Amino acid sequence: MTTIDPTPRTYPFSEPDRLRLDPFYAELRKQEPVSRVQLPYGEAAWLATRYSDVRTVFADPRFSRAATVGRDEPRARPNSQQTGILTMDPPEHTRLRKLVAKAFTARRVEQLRPRAQRIADDLSRAMLRKGPPLDLVEEFALPLPITVICELLGVPYADRTDFRIWSDAFLSTSKLSEQQVNDYIEQMRAYMAGLVEQRRDQPADDLLSALIQARDEQDKLSETELLDLSVGLLVAGHETTATQIPNFVYVLLTHPEELEWLRADPGRIPGAVEELMRFVPLGVNAAFPRYALEDVELGGVLIREGEPVLASLASANRDESVFEEPDQLDLRRDSGSHIGFGHGPHHCLGAQLARMELQVALGTLLRDFEGLRFAVDEQDVTWKTGMLVRGPKHLPVTW
Repeated sequence: MTTIDPTPRTYPFSEPDRLRLDPFYAELRKQEPVSRVQLPYGEAAWLATRYSDVRTVFADPRFSRAATVGRDEPRARPNSQQTGILTMDPPEHTRLRKLVAKAFTARRVEQLRPRAQRIADDLSRAMLRKGPPLDLVEEFALPLPITVICELLGVPYADRTDFRIWSDAFLSTSKLSEQQVNDYIEQMRAYMAGLVEQRRDQPADDLLSALIQARDEQDKLSETELLDLSVGLLVAGHETTATQIPNFVYVLLTHPEELEWLRADPGRIPGAVEELMRFVPLGVNAAFPRYALEDVELGGVLIREGEPVLASLASANRDESVFEEPDQLDLRRDSGSHIGFGHGPHHCLGAQLARMELQVALGTLLRDFEGLRFAVDEQDVTWKTGMLVRGPKHLPVTW
């Protein structure tokens, strides 16, 4: 067993710097792959940084998300707002996941691709009419996934401004006050509860109506679970993709040779999306701790029963033992083994939808905007602050 300094390090290790991954992760992977850390709130935790250990934490049933309930879990914000499927283990987690999984299969997502492409085409034409410079976030990156998830779930697109504000409450660390977070989350739940009642009276061909049917006619989930699932799908179904689109464009604009290689052949876009998922550290820090249900040896360290473990996806995706020259963006590499969408039972439910949307987004932008580039100095791009995810707040572009 490895002897570890019991004094936890302050975590995150540094303030977010654009899409730069703190180099201390690389040092930990080599010297102390499982170490003690202390987030701003909650109890101290173990942090796994190597690819193999991260996969173990996510997939091994000895590490539990359900065990976080009632615990002072390690977190970056005052209150833990996680409920529902994110705090479940199989078989309860499996029961709920099955109810929505059919909407996100690769086959179903491919059926949605033409509609997503039409949405992207409409946004592109509107940008071309307005002319440069434009904010890529507001004009393209946000409306594309918001429109897709609204249509899939059955949420009125006209209300997008409200639930964009509410979504920030789920991702805020310090951007919003604790009272604002609580208020916005309650507003969103009340909004969704009203929409559920509306769909009960007037069912439609959408995922929300299907979940209501599973609740009312088949008793496969409770009313609280129905509400939690609906809110979670709306937030997760647009926020991360809306952030990754400008992240990906930012990375490509700062790697012009890779951008030109990609532009030369649109058939390269699916592989490029996988490499960009590996390369971009979306989260500011590791989140969603698991608790050990028994003593477990991990990375040469004994994790005691009842101790929380955080697993860094970003660090795992830069593991030198898995990816050659991992800190280099290489769109030619086979990045299929990345875990940018997570791993194990909680692997991102909407991974196929996100992949498709990211492919459509990049394909449309490269097709329609010759000479796409920053409209401001790269150093002047403004970034989100006080959030669990990192990405440009605004991305002014020209062409």
